[in-house]
Amino acid sequence: METGLIYSLIGAALAIFLCGAGSSIGIGYVGREANGVLSEEPEKFGTMLLLVALPGTQGIYGFLTGFLVMMKIGILGGQIPSIGPSKGIQILISCLPIAISGLISAIHQGKVCAAGISVASKHPEASMRALVYGALVETYAVLGLVASIFLLMGVKI
Repeated sequence: METGLIYSLIGAALAIFLCGAGSSIGIGYVGREANGVLSEEPEKFGTMLLLVALPGTQGIYGFLTGFLVMMKIGILGGQIPSIGPSKGIQILISCLPIAISGLISAIHQGKVCAAGISVASKHPEASMRALVYGALVETYAVLGLVASIFLLMGVKI
């Protein structure tokens, strides 16, 4: 297997695995908090659902980036071009913005959303405000995704 292809696959794997790990950790934080509330007030499930789901979006962003890499290098079509080491490293580096921002933002978003669950359990009218705070953390994952997409678009194979 060519070195460039290996670098490219490492980049795709990092985007998918780090974002997925961050989302899992973030959802774990907020899900634990939500389950505590639901044990006493199961009717608040709908109010809590968006806050619990929000940290999962970074995993989707990482998967999207990995998918874009696989399309670029031809794995999905079966026509894998020769990828030199420098192009492979470019692809790997292109995946780092979403991999790192997705990991970190998902974890912190989970913490913000867990605090939002606490607020929403005592003041249900504040649940949308709590969601806004969680969405603010999302901004940096979106910027990481956009940066990775732009960087991948710049790599010519």
